[in-house]
Amino acid sequence: MYLVFKTVSFMTFKPTLFSLAFAATAFSSQAEYINFVDNFAKSADTLVVFSSANRTNNDFSHYDKLTSGQLSKALEINSFKSEFGEKVEIIAPNQLNYKRVLVIGIGDESNLNSAKLTRLGGNLSAHLEHKSISNIDIALEDLTQKTTLLHPSADIAHGINLRAYRFERYHSEKRVEKSYQFDVPVPKDVLTHYNTLANIEKAVFLARDLTNETATEMTPAAFAKAALELKKYGVEIKVLTPKEIKKLNMGALEAVGRGSKEGSRLIVAHYKGSNEQPIALIGKGITFDSGGYSLKTGESIARMKSDMAGAATVLATVKALALNKSKHNVVAVMGMAANMVSEDALAPGDVVTTAQGLTVEVVNTDAEGRLVLSDAMWYAREYFKPKIMVDVATLTGSKVRALGDEYAAIFSDDETLVSELTLAGQQVNEQLWRLPLGYKDALKTDIADLKNIGSYGPGATTAASFLQHFAGDVRWAHLDIAGNALGSKAKNENPVGATGYGVRLLSQWIMSQPTH
Repeated sequence: MYLVFKTVSFMTFKPTLFSLAFAATAFSSQAEYINFVDNFAKSADTLVVFSSANRTNNDFSHYDKLTSGQLSKALEINSFKSEFGEKVEIIAPNQLNYKRVLVIGIGDESNLNSAKLTRLGGNLSAHLEHKSISNIDIALEDLTQKTTLLHPSADIAHGINLRAYRFERYHSEKRVEKSYQFDVPVPKDVLTHYNTLANIEKAVFLARDLTNETATEMTPAAFAKAALELKKYGVEIKVLTPKEIKKLNMGALEAVGRGSKEGSRLIVAHYKGSNEQPIALIGKGITFDSGGYSLKTGESIARMKSDMAGAATVLATVKALALNKSKHNVVAVMGMAANMVSEDALAPGDVVTTAQGLTVEVVNTDAEGRLVLSDAMWYAREYFKPKIMVDVATLTGSKVRALGDEYAAIFSDDETLVSELTLAGQQVNEQLWRLPLGYKDALKTDIADLKNIGSYGPGATTAASFLQHFAGDVRWAHLDIAGNALGSKAKNENPVGATGYGVRLLSQWIMSQPTH
């Protein structure tokens, strides 16, 4: 049996950016399917065909006939070798009503995996984005018959959708939507896999939404309101106010938010898919980082609306798990504040007392993320007793200088945890690179237990070593996603702006964990 399903995207702001609808057509025979292909042009303006490095001339005989030989000539002229991502395009082919036929190389089929196919879909979406077309047919029959992959169509569609995202709230002119139609063998398996990916997409778009929003709109209170939307998916939400934060002696979190009118919030999102000991995800939620009295300068300050991307990632991961009805117990704890300058703001040289009881000399008010994380990590340990704790934060410029935006940094002494998270990242194109913990002596100070920046050593490492003081005896990893959370250029399945980095990685990792 063959199946054609159609993905239709539409976008609105709050609470969901992206939705999918299916229009299915089933075929009982190869002949019936070929007849359908012959009539594709009646409803679509572009045909996309994938070509492997192992192809033969016969693989394109049907499509070549439809184009009166134009296709084979174009491939020959362009010395097309079907390398991964290679493209040849025919405009206004003979005997077809299509405006274009696009052939895309997939390389050696034996090297294909979900990550590569997702990337392929993202780049296809980018290639067609600004072309005056609206309906695209994708022929995958040969690919799905020859490859050992179970769901290439779903993975390609996933990449298309991820790249197609736009944050359009402030655009007066909305873009034209595009729809993609696939031919898909084994429909039940495909749709099951695709539905899982579609739920993760919705979560990624939530994270992107929150991160793309302006700082004056996306305040700690506004973030809390967005978190409350997850209650309809069975997620328990708790929001602690500044008064409650102070009562719990979370002096670090409270101090960072003191300079803003709203103050700080601690937000807890608990998805209890089982009664097992939970996994805790901790997110840095600085809704705007002016640097405080250690004021940021230059153009970089305009990007500091994204300093809450870690909190957006962990909240969205909980949404992905809830939508997919995961059998895992996961809690996200987010320390939220705007790091602003006022007469009440934290000053360089101040000493704050964390909920754990450790005192911290604040040498630099622009190293505030580790302060909010310290109390959030304590809260997760104290109230949820997690078996594993992973914190996610746009924490240091040092990480960007070390790894750029191709990799996020992972810090941990737990070899198994590093391996699992790194593998999960590879499976979804969200790469991690391990950096060392150490330089703990650089955090010593004469007037407190710790200071919030190191007196020497790499900043990303001293920041991670600071956080390690608050991990206790829980298995712990720190992900520094500075540079990954907000892209200045579109690439593969990520558009310009917020990427939602970490949602797919953490979802992949958690859903691969065994349940009992």
